[in-house]
Amino acid sequence: MLLLLAGLWLLELLDQASGNALDQFGIRARELDGLPEILTAPFLHAGFAHLVSNSVPFLVLGFLVLLSGVARWLAASLTSVVSSGLFAWLLTPAGTIVLGASGLIFGWLTYLLARGLWSRRPGQVVLALVVLLVYGSLIWGVLPGAVGISWQAHLGGAVGGVLAAWRLHRQRPVARSPRPTYSSNW
Repeated sequence: MLLLLAGLWLLELLDQASGNALDQFGIRARELDGLPEILTAPFLHAGFAHLVSNSVPFLVLGFLVLLSGVARWLAASLTSVVSSGLFAWLLTPAGTIVLGASGLIFGWLTYLLARGLWSRRPGQVVLALVVLLVYGSLIWGVLPGAVGISWQAHLGGAVGGVLAAWRLHRQRPVARSPRPTYSSNW
């Protein structure tokens, strides 16, 4: 996670040095050729203040998800990124460029919360409660609020996190073997 965070900072340094040339790789809302940027937008930010506000939750929540293993981290991350990007692409006013890791962060947040609900493992339930206490106020970011903040990406990321937790941690019914049949020799 530290390497990924360092990569975000390096990209923002390059973006600033190039006069924000990398911002073109953000999601261009409602433009078909803006869809591929769903995969690049989470790595770009609209300045250092934006990156600073995302850095700590990116590191902490990403690390907590990573504790489940790389495969689950990757599945939760990709689901959140794609869901966040699609919501941003579809719901943001045309002509807007959406970028930043906050959609992914919202996905990790809701993944951690919902994982405890579906897995019912005591450690994951306790972790969900701790995450809720520390980061629960972020949930309000899924509602329209401040201008220039993509509640659409936040909402999409949150939906993606819940979907990932459901897909990866729901308790499936235990397969039972058929009951034996008995016959009498009478």
